[in-house]
Amino acid sequence: MCRIYRDTSEDREDLFQEILFQLWKAWPSFRAEARVSSWMYKIALSTAIARFRKKTKQEEILREEMIPMQEEQNVHPEKERLYQAISLLSDADKAMISLYLDDYSYEEMADILGISINYVGVKLSRIREKLTQILNPQNHES
Repeated sequence: MCRIYRDTSEDREDLFQEILFQLWKAWPSFRAEARVSSWMYKIALSTAIARFRKKTKQEEILREEMIPMQEEQNVHPEKERLYQAISLLSDADKAMISLYLDDYSYEEMADILGISINYVGVKLSRIREKLTQILNPQNHES
């Protein structure tokens, strides 16, 4: 999740620390109505989205002007392209695709996101199409 919502390793580490802090703060309120992993994912997702939205317009402008650099030497170029494409999606789509990439079942995804299982399938299909268009724009030109 940190990789999807943050571009640099330093920002990912900061977000990870914030997620851990929020989990620690929220632990006393955990009621075991859901699996611990689902509850943790909801907290992490909420934290990631909240922190993502706090970015100022100036940070967005600076990021767009910077030449993207591949920070991690071991990152496969295709994987990096996928993460760059995911970064262009809406917050809701990022949340869903991150759950999918983390191997959550449709049922778990529906529970975490508060939507029906059928809608999970519909949304994932639409997200796959968006990602295909982003990654292969020449195949979708009229």
